[in-house]
Amino acid sequence: MRHGSDIIIVDTSCLIILGKIGEFGLLGKFGKKVHVTPIIQKEYGKKLPNWIFITKPGNIHYMQILEMDLDEGEASAIALSLELNNPILIIDDLKGRKIAAKLRLKYSGTFGLILKAKQLGIIESVKPIIDKITNTNFRFSKELLERIINKAEED
Repeated sequence: MRHGSDIIIVDTSCLIILGKIGEFGLLGKFGKKVHVTPIIQKEYGKKLPNWIFITKPGNIHYMQILEMDLDEGEASAIALSLELNNPILIIDDLKGRKIAAKLRLKYSGTFGLILKAKQLGIIESVKPIIDKITNTNFRFSKELLERIINKAEED
């Protein structure tokens, strides 16, 4: 996740994992506007804080094309990313990330968001958060975990 954007668009998986581990507020600490689509809000299924904006993509055709390869939530997040000014998309789905890359969107995953929080001094350490994630049913590779801890310069 790079600087230069005032907007973060969050997909459902990020909301679910941060909600499960009690770190939802982390999203609000970046000092950026956080957006989700109505579809993502519905997929998440729980009340969102009032600092998260519910924003519907204007061009439904983008979404319909993207839905040929992605689920509704990911398609809506990418469609919204194409419309807003230089956002950062937080998306964990590999297929969604590949499409975001092809569309030259700025994107990161939930672990990248956590790493960026450490790099910006928002959190002191990634390890406590990663430890909480390992106690959930969130799936990730051991290599990813090691890479994040190494990049965070933690042992």
